[in-house]
Amino acid sequence: MSTALTSNHLNVSFRILLSLYLIIPLCLLLYGFDSIFWQSYLRENLPTKPTHFLLFQILFGTPHILASSILLLSNSEYVRFYKRNLLLMTLAIAVVFGIGSLFIPYYVFYVAVAAWTVFHVLKQQHGVVRGVCQLPNWAYQSLLWLSVCAGLLIYIGIFLHTRLDEQTLFWLKNGAGFLTTILVSVAFYSQRFAPNVFGKTFLWANVFLVVSSFYFYVQEYYFFAILIPRLVHDATAYIFYVTHDFNKHSQVPQNMLYRWSKRASISIFLVLPVLSFALAFLLQAYGDAAAEWLTQAIFGVAIHKVITLGVLGYFALIHYYSEGLTWRSGSPYRQFISFSK
Repeated sequence: MSTALTSNHLNVSFRILLSLYLIIPLCLLLYGFDSIFWQSYLRENLPTKPTHFLLFQILFGTPHILASSILLLSNSEYVRFYKRNLLLMTLAIAVVFGIGSLFIPYYVFYVAVAAWTVFHVLKQQHGVVRGVCQLPNWAYQSLLWLSVCAGLLIYIGIFLHTRLDEQTLFWLKNGAGFLTTILVSVAFYSQRFAPNVFGKTFLWANVFLVVSSFYFYVQEYYFFAILIPRLVHDATAYIFYVTHDFNKHSQVPQNMLYRWSKRASISIFLVLPVLSFALAFLLQAYGDAAAEWLTQAIFGVAIHKVITLGVLGYFALIHYYSEGLTWRSGSPYRQFISFSK
């Protein structure tokens, strides 16, 4: 299991979190074989966008978003605690994406959501590294925002590369390269604050999350460029979610979900991952078709992309917002989380 067991209490293991970054050398190894032996077969045949693969959508992104929503909504005390925040955020989403869509240009929306996505992914990883390395606030903020700005340019360069002109793509690539270089320079200075070799290793693993994405972006291995941060982020999130649920529900289940799973003799480690992956599969593979049939039957008009854009889009935005609240120090979630090296 991805956590360390101590006196019937799970701790999030920093070593396990660090091991997730092995995806970087693995992708570099595949890149090397592809360049030397396979005549760029992977580059030519992997999708230019991971979202081209339904399997990718089912495995990454959507499941951990649904898992975080299940964790929140299945515990009534959390819903009560964060009810006001959730209602206000829901209202904000309705106003911005409902009324705002009438006059805000598409690309403004796209860049705003992309920026929030990149910030969410990288803030989680930098938050973990900050805890390991005990960085001063200026170093943490510098590394975070340099990573986010470089990551945003890489994201836009990948997902809009067929829509943007050559000059714009040139400036995106060079801007990302400049910010990545500054990021490496700041990391060299900041590593002095890490208390030991393990801390320095963790700091550099996080820096290479951006460096490797930039390198694969430049080499046009777009799939690898997106896969690396996505896998590290999602797997890290699941480690926290499962650890939380084990520590909260293993002795006496506190909600209906885990009371049912206990009666069915289902391992507590499987409940949230299996349920969230199953929901992701059903919603991504069949959700839109079911919604189109239902709206056609009820209203006489088939409404398209209700699930993938509407429902899952809403849960994604709520996830980006709520994760910044629920895992803060002192939050109800954190009483069920502890760490070990």
